[in-house]
Amino acid sequence: MSRATAAATRPAPSSTDQIVDAIVAAIVERRLMPGTKLVEQQIADVFSVSRTVVRQALNRLSRDRLVTLEPARGAFVAMPGIDEARQVYQVRRLVEGGMAQQLAQQITEAQVQQLREHLRHEREAVARNDVPGRTRLLADFHVVLARLLGNDVLAELIADLLSRSQLIALMYQSVHSAEHSHAEHAQIVDALARRDGDEAARLMQAHIASVEHNLQLDPRTPDLAAVLKPRS
Repeated sequence: MSRATAAATRPAPSSTDQIVDAIVAAIVERRLMPGTKLVEQQIADVFSVSRTVVRQALNRLSRDRLVTLEPARGAFVAMPGIDEARQVYQVRRLVEGGMAQQLAQQITEAQVQQLREHLRHEREAVARNDVPGRTRLLADFHVVLARLLGNDVLAELIADLLSRSQLIALMYQSVHSAEHSHAEHAQIVDALARRDGDEAARLMQAHIASVEHNLQLDPRTPDLAAVLKPRS
C-alpha cells in the first residue's frame, strides 16, 4: 500500500483527537501556560462538541501528565515539579542519545537532505523572530529523527516528552536561546551525515543537558524576614 493510499484510508481524527492535538500544540508553541484553567464549556464551544467529549480529551491529557484534574475545581494545564523535570530530561538523554546513534548507522542521503531542509525552516523562523513557529520546529526536530527510524512508538514517546519539556521550560524560565538550539541541531545533523554514531549520540546528550542546565531548577529559598519586612 502506498503512502497516499494509506493516508486516504486512515480514519479522520475524532473530535476528542482534535481537542487533544490543539491543546498539545498550544503547549508546545507556548501559548498555554502552566496552571491555566481549561474551562470545559469554552472548549466545547470552540469545537462545537459536548462537554462529555471535552472531558474525554482532558482525561487523556491527564494520563499523559499534561493536564491536572482537580475535584470540584476542574482541569488545569499541569505544573511539573523540579523532580519530575529532572526525570524528564534524564529520560530524554537516555532515549534520544541511543536514537541518534542508531539513526547514524542507517541514515540515507535523502534523509540527511530532509533534515537539512528542516534546519532551513528552523533558521528562517529564528531569523524572523517567529516564536510559535520556531518553538514548534525546534521541538519537531527530535520527533523527525524518530520518524526517520520508522519507529512510531518512539516518535510518540518523544513527542510526549517534548510536550512535558515545554511545560517545564515555561515553569522554570529557560534561558536556552532558540539560536543556540538551532546551532546544536545543525551539529547533530552534521554528525549524522558523517555516519558518526558516537558523536551524534554525544552531541544529542550534550544538547539536552544544555537545555536542562539553562532551566532554573535550583530556586533559592528566600529570606522570609527580608521578603516580609515592610518597606520604608
